[in-house]
Amino acid sequence: MLEQLFSSRTREKLLKLFLFNPEKRYYVREITRLVDERLNSVRRELANLDKFNLIKSEDYDRRKYYYLNKKFVLLTELTNLFVKARLLWEQRIMTAAEKYEGLKYLSLLGFFVNDEQAKTDLLLIGRLTQKDLNAFIREIEKITMQPVRYTHFTTLEYNNRQSLTDKFLYDLLERKAIILLDKITKRR
Repeated sequence: MLEQLFSSRTREKLLKLFLFNPEKRYYVREITRLVDERLNSVRRELANLDKFNLIKSEDYDRRKYYYLNKKFVLLTELTNLFVKARLLWEQRIMTAAEKYEGLKYLSLLGFFVNDEQAKTDLLLIGRLTQKDLNAFIREIEKITMQPVRYTHFTTLEYNNRQSLTDKFLYDLLERKAIILLDKITKRR
């Protein structure tokens, strides 16, 4: 069974999608877009995961929706395995961030630390062109296989907001976070 669970890149992407979003329901084309794989491949792997009883499906409003089976026998173990693998994301994100010399601060919030109340998943501070910012966010979304909410401040914007004791900024800085890069703050 384990050999069959991990024998496909598409299946691995689907497992991540469902395990990290246990409350969500998706339809096939939405899944295809989120995992960036071909429709036929996604359909085949959904059928395989359904056969394992890891996911379930239901028809609603002329669409078939798929969702995680929370009673799957190995759900806890499988989730823990993927959570540990998630730690590797930090390394990959840091490697991606090293390409951008102007980046002075990078922290992972929200989705990365299971904080559903957070308004953002990434806080970036520093000099990044819009093109570089878009490329970096696309790279993070490829790593995580899901949309990432981000907040970007230039160093000047950050300093201005900090001097004004900006509520939004301080909410982000006080939240549970994984700080990957910090070349600007002296507090804490």
